[in-house]
Amino acid sequence: MKSNVKNPNTVLITGASSGIGEALAVECVKRGVRNIFFCGRDAERVSAVVRKCEAAAECDSGKQLTVLGEVLDVTDEESVRKWLEKCNAIAPLEVVFSNAGIGTGIENAANVRRTFATNVDGNLNVVLPVIEIFRSNKAGGIGSDRRQIVLTASIAGYAPLSTCPAYAATKAAMKSWGLSLRGMLKREGIWVNVICPGFIRSRITDRNTCPMPFFMEADRAAKVMLDRVDRNVGLIAFPWPMRFGVWLMSALPWRVSEFISGILPEKTSSGRCKGRESERIAF
Repeated sequence: MKSNVKNPNTVLITGASSGIGEALAVECVKRGVRNIFFCGRDAERVSAVVRKCEAAAECDSGKQLTVLGEVLDVTDEESVRKWLEKCNAIAPLEVVFSNAGIGTGIENAANVRRTFATNVDGNLNVVLPVIEIFRSNKAGGIGSDRRQIVLTASIAGYAPLSTCPAYAATKAAMKSWGLSLRGMLKREGIWVNVICPGFIRSRITDRNTCPMPFFMEADRAAKVMLDRVDRNVGLIAFPWPMRFGVWLMSALPWRVSEFISGILPEKTSSGRCKGRESERIAF
């Protein structure tokens, strides 16, 4: 496969009922993708994104669009597998964004387990069946040569963060797993890319009361992601000042990085920053 390829015809996105996933779905339609499959956990939000995609297609000379939004919990392994197979039967999958994820909030036992179940097991439930689907499609001569898996991790996965241990750990796991898969699957012609965004407009950041440097709107972030996915950039981490900062923090001696992590704003029992419980960041 070449490093620069034409836009795919078929894209599947998990966690697309809001935030990054929603923005990716709409931007894909604007770029000419003709088959969009996505899922989310809220039926009303899923329906709203379907309408946005259809409206975007109508603005694009009325080109034919197949858009299917599914209410689905990515922690349900069997349901996810059946949904992926159903979508692939409708139109062979080309690019799959394993994007669903949650923030932890307060680090109690229930929230920590929920974060790992969604951010780790949820990605496994998507990526592992997709690898087999891609292999099967190739063996059967089905679909195009573009077979690409894109994992959404986070800048938070670069270094230990005392403010969000579970979230940071799950994103670090996905970053490492995705980049390792990239090397393993390259010989089979399957691309794997890992996205590590900073603070992007989402339902998670809408609840955040802590400072969010270099904040970016979701539609702008989606353009950055898709441009680099199309170029098969392995690690898509942005904005660059945050990437440099967390890289530096991870490279510093442990005592120094531990000190820096320890002076970050502390969360209260509500999951908001201490001393700013009633505030919302407005950008």
